Amino acid sequence: MVDLPGGEFAMGDDSAWSYPADGEGPVRSVTVARFSIGACAVSNVEFAAFVDATGHVTDAERFGWSFVFAGLLPDEFVDTRGVASAQWWRQVHGAVWNHPTGPDSTLAGLWDHPVVHVSHDDASAYASWAGYRLPTEAEWEYAARADTTTVWSWGDDLEPDGRHMANVFQGTFPTHDTAADGWAGTCPVDAFEPNGFGMFNMVGNVWEWTSDHFVSPADPSGDRWVIKGGSYLCHASYCRRYRPGARTGSTSDSSTGNTGFRCVKDVS
Repeated sequence: MVDLPGGEFAMGDDSAWSYPADGEGPVRSVTVARFSIGACAVSNVEFAAFVDATGHVTDAERFGWSFVFAGLLPDEFVDTRGVASAQWWRQVHGAVWNHPTGPDSTLAGLWDHPVVHVSHDDASAYASWAGYRLPTEAEWEYAARADTTTVWSWGDDLEPDGRHMANVFQGTFPTHDTAADGWAGTCPVDAFEPNGFGMFNMVGNVWEWTSDHFVSPADPSGDRWVIKGGSYLCHASYCRRYRPGARTGSTSDSSTGNTGFRCVKDVS
């Protein structure tokens, strides 16, 4: 955990990169109190300790399936139902946190990667067990921005001088990931350079749950939870949400192969 001083910062994004329908803007002044936040997303080894201690059964395990990116499935994988508007997402029976691409997969080589296939309810349960909580959207964005006002904490160029700063989709989405940044799928929770606050992978790798309800011009219902940061599937050709100011929402029991979380703690 990293202790952050809190204070006033410019939250939101109304640049040419933004999605107004998501409620990213306008940029506004927001103040957060001092708090501590995980430098990294919760890893598979950490989530395994929680499951071992509590016997927690995730929503994906209860439902018997979760969504897996088709590009991570073997060529011989049986065809499964896809999402109508995003056929690259496949319903995979037996895909859960410790079998991330289906029942025959394992966490070998992935123990230091972020846990995925966890719902908001699962993330909240882990945080409570560990003595933490999920961050508010403002806390998350404050930590991700690290006292900057640029598109990313490192500047306005996604790949400054050709350097890869985050784990996002490289190549032609969704058919060919070149893995030019070193990774296809998730990467270790401490991969890439940390931002100025010492936070790792708050852009790309996995979306992260927050404790705020998602409300936007396109969705005023408030029946979803805000997720932040984008993932290894973000690509400028279809989803530019790999920015601190970006946001979207997901229902409390939803789980996918590109959503995880990190924890925070109040500091007096």
